[in-house]
Amino acid sequence: MPIHDWTRVDAGLFHDFHQDWTIELRRSLNAGRLPPGYVALVEQQTGGPIPDVLTLSRGPRDTARSEPAGGLAVATAPPQARFVVQEEEDTYARRANRVRIHHRHGEVVAVIEIVSPGNKSSSSALRSFVRKASDLIWQGIHMLIVDLLPPSARDPQGIHKAIWDEIVERPFELPADKQLTVVAYRAAPIKTAYVEPVAVGDHLPALPIFLTEDEYVLAPLEETYQASWAAFPHELKDLLEQSAGG
Repeated sequence: MPIHDWTRVDAGLFHDFHQDWTIELRRSLNAGRLPPGYVALVEQQTGGPIPDVLTLSRGPRDTARSEPAGGLAVATAPPQARFVVQEEEDTYARRANRVRIHHRHGEVVAVIEIVSPGNKSSSSALRSFVRKASDLIWQGIHMLIVDLLPPSARDPQGIHKAIWDEIVERPFELPADKQLTVVAYRAAPIKTAYVEPVAVGDHLPALPIFLTEDEYVLAPLEETYQASWAAFPHELKDLLEQSAGG
């Protein structure tokens, strides 16, 4: 199912789709896509931008295994994306004390965020989202961010450039014909961003959800988007289908 032009409808309709999509992602990940010991939960909280889907580790894992059941190893199956950018973390900063928050069901290892209109509704909202994302990456929590909203005056080169500027300021431009963004962040000592620009009418890429510095699973973005679209009210689909060629 091609990506739809969500600027054609108000934020409330996107919110409805967004909520269902996060549930589909949780369901798909927990249906055998995650290796044993991992679980995905939808985070429900109020007040500021929060993770949509959490990936948790429920106990210690044998990190000596290169390819756990259900996962892929970076060394043998490097993730693919149009742009791959890296930045090495200062080793002293890595050794410095930090406070890590543990979820009551296990340690948070990854976060999936689907950008909402509210995340770009003001300069303060965008700053809050960007700071939260960069803080998670610095804390060693991997991220997958899906932004199906076009750049605004506040993020003229998209959400990735805004976040990556908090890691290291480097030039980055979205292709003129692909102004939406899906990006996976590997929160290892060498921070790595796998950036896939997309456009209305494209299919969603299967970018990685990192579970450790060396292991990942592919995110089922396209199939879960399709499942949520199938459940979207039929009376409202006409508002979006023309722009996506559907």
